[in-house]
Amino acid sequence: MSPLRPHLLLAATLLATGGFVTPPVQAETASIPVNTEIAAAIAAPSRTAANIARDKYRHPGETLSFFGIRPDQTVVEYMPAGGWYTEILAPLLRGRGTFYAAQPAGRGFDALKAKLDGDPAVYDKVHLVPWPETGIAPGSIDTLLTFRNIHNMVMRGNEAASFKTFYDLLKPGGTLGIVDHRLPEERDGALEKTSGYLKVSTVRRLAEAAGFVFEESTEVNANPKDTADWEKGVWMLPPTLSNGEVDRDKYLAVGESDRMTLRFRKPKG
Repeated sequence: MSPLRPHLLLAATLLATGGFVTPPVQAETASIPVNTEIAAAIAAPSRTAANIARDKYRHPGETLSFFGIRPDQTVVEYMPAGGWYTEILAPLLRGRGTFYAAQPAGRGFDALKAKLDGDPAVYDKVHLVPWPETGIAPGSIDTLLTFRNIHNMVMRGNEAASFKTFYDLLKPGGTLGIVDHRLPEERDGALEKTSGYLKVSTVRRLAEAAGFVFEESTEVNANPKDTADWEKGVWMLPPTLSNGEVDRDKYLAVGESDRMTLRFRKPKG
């Protein structure tokens, strides 16, 4: 009998366990228990092989559990792009929750729509909405997630407006979950406009200026091999590998970027 693929092995484990399960992970991620419903969504057979291969870098179970995602929530994912996290959030929220994929109009929106339309058994309950005119009622969202997008806002200069929209959409007490490429605090801040990396202090400043309260961070997506000083920015690392075949093995050995994982709260008052 051939061995089970890792995500199918996890699904089999779920049949024998209840409550929480911590799947085989790197040592630094082991302290975050993964809810079984999140783990089952990660193990969904509808996920693409290329995306499953990146689980070792993105730690979706621990990340979503850290952000407090539950299958009965109303969740917005800002700029899903190719839909890496959408492949997990859609089955997780399909039964009892509400899921909005908020993507700016253009080729990215059209490509995501084609992906969702191509598998209605998984994605028929996903609400694909344009950003920033989402049509979502203010104050109606439990959790808003964005993965590796804040650096693009900073590079484009629309970060203040974006964080204001995040704040307006969330319920009082709602969660803002952010993952992004991390620039060491001692580096020149000008690099934030060109490298794809951001300082934690910058993200905190933007969120707090919009009214959010910083709650907690985790090193679940840290990568100490990433020196964050690449000539052409973070895109030299996987998955982009902008240098093509030049020094490809070197960048693959580093792996994906060192990432901050931050959780903010919209005050209840």
